[in-house]
Amino acid sequence: MNTMTLWHITGWEFAALALAALLVGFSKTAVSGANTVSLAIFAAVLPAKASTGVLLPLLIAGDVMAVLTYRRHAHWPTLWRLFPAVAAGVVFGTLFLVWADDGIVRTSIGAILLLMAGVTMWRRRTAETADEPDAVVTRAGRIKARSYGVLGGFTTMVANAGGPVMSMYLLSAGFRKLGFLGTSAFFFLIVNLAKVPFSASLGLIDGHSLLLDAALVALVVPGALLGKWAVHRINQRLFEQLVIAATVLGGLQLLLH
Repeated sequence: MNTMTLWHITGWEFAALALAALLVGFSKTAVSGANTVSLAIFAAVLPAKASTGVLLPLLIAGDVMAVLTYRRHAHWPTLWRLFPAVAAGVVFGTLFLVWADDGIVRTSIGAILLLMAGVTMWRRRTAETADEPDAVVTRAGRIKARSYGVLGGFTTMVANAGGPVMSMYLLSAGFRKLGFLGTSAFFFLIVNLAKVPFSASLGLIDGHSLLLDAALVALVVPGALLGKWAVHRINQRLFEQLVIAATVLGGLQLLLH
């Protein structure tokens, strides 16, 4: 089975996936919300479950680019605080994928996209009143980290949609732009690599999915380089508004399909 006929993909559908792969790279080095648009495109073109397995290696490629770009700005105490809760969320997400059929997964991805759009809008409203960075060491801060960690692990396992959850957490913890990008880069590289055995065991990653990844991965690199160039120049407020609108439309399309 060759790349262009995998899952009966047409030329226009492959072009849509190529655009989504470009956005994966861009989201990793500039605006993480763009990744939800990629998720919606992949879930619309491919079978819902299969789309998560195809997207995962592309996300890892983007994570590598982000780590190479922002590796000096990661805050490791925050990462170690999050990982146990995230691991629990990934396990819950894996169990859900074992139980759910493709229709339920598709509906769930649509619902998660709409939830993430709401989360992002709420995050933008509360960003100016965020806690100071040291607030995460308090009891309330630890509870918040665990809550976001479990939700982030679940959403990233089920739909590769943990970005808005973790973005909201990092911004609410008081991270500046470079610290935010560096910490999230390492976070998602480690989490996404840890998801590979789970996805492979569920049959979401196989030779056919990797063949499609091989055709798309080259587009992640220019997307990441574009994001690196744009991160200090982009009008982020307008871009986030466009991303939220696209995310809502993608979620509704999946729910109403």
